[in-house]
Amino acid sequence: MAPATTVQRICCHFAELLSYPTADLAATVAACSALLRKDYPESVSSLECFTDFLHAQPPARVEEIYTTTFDLQPVCHPYIGYQLCGESQQRAMFLMQLNRLYRRYDFVAGVELPDHVSTLLRFIGTRAPDDCRRELIEDGLLPALAKMVEGLDSAAHPYSAPLQSLRSFLQAVVEPGLPATGRLEECPL
Repeated sequence: MAPATTVQRICCHFAELLSYPTADLAATVAACSALLRKDYPESVSSLECFTDFLHAQPPARVEEIYTTTFDLQPVCHPYIGYQLCGESQQRAMFLMQLNRLYRRYDFVAGVELPDHVSTLLRFIGTRAPDDCRRELIEDGLLPALAKMVEGLDSAAHPYSAPLQSLRSFLQAVVEPGLPATGRLEECPL
């Protein structure tokens, strides 16, 4: 496994990659790919497909695809709590717990809801302690990413590639042979 700082940097790159596209998106993907190539080579090929997509599309088209995928009547909800609990009281509790956790570690969620995939990745990449990082990945991100990938129309969808790459990377980070606890109890929510 790569040092925590490399894992954290990769998480921050994925957070940017799964946020609304900016002019720096291709550079972010390249930086993420470079870090993955060293310790997580199995996660790189999907990102290379996404790079090809970015180079073939004008920025406005990339923004449009992002918006239809994740924002306006999304085909793939980017909210971990929504993926795991639906629109329910459980999700509301999850959001409250995340807000409490973020406050505890002086993390500012920004404009997105606290369970947005990019927000969680930024937290994992900047403030989350190791035990909490592992718990959020195993019991939150990995099961939600499985549903997100499944929710896209096909593997040919442009955002399927970065989601699959992220999932592969996170599985390698937590060493998939170890069972998840099933709850976020070890993380001081």
